[in-house]
Amino acid sequence: MKPYGVVAALLAASVWVAPLSGAHAAGGSVRVAGEIIDSWCYLTEIMYPLGTAHHQCAVWCAAGGVPVGILSDDGTPYILLSFQGNAQSVTDPALLDLQTHHVVLEGQTFERDGMHYLVADRLVEDHGIINMTHEDYGIQPFGE
Repeated sequence: MKPYGVVAALLAASVWVAPLSGAHAAGGSVRVAGEIIDSWCYLTEIMYPLGTAHHQCAVWCAAGGVPVGILSDDGTPYILLSFQGNAQSVTDPALLDLQTHHVVLEGQTFERDGMHYLVADRLVEDHGIINMTHEDYGIQPFGE
């Protein structure tokens, strides 16, 4: 499947939560630590998608409706289906403030057809932006 097909599937899944009924729950409450990501740039590799180099782009993408995710410390990308009780996580203003931050989220994970999802009930820790990538990759694409 082309990256654009994957992104289209993610967009549909993030807006339509009904597929959870057929998903496999990981069971119980879990903690996921990692960087909040812009799923479009991460999956398509259209530009360098992490850390300070990508911060402004990630904010713009989230504000524009691109599903927000978290790249866990073990390398697993999750799409956030809801955040702290807000099922409209794609447009949740609280997620704009967390773009490219390293966080710890508590919630429930789901897996279906190799895709990983997180219903994040609680923000446990916010370490801010710790992935300093701008010196290596420049600011992409909206910075100075």
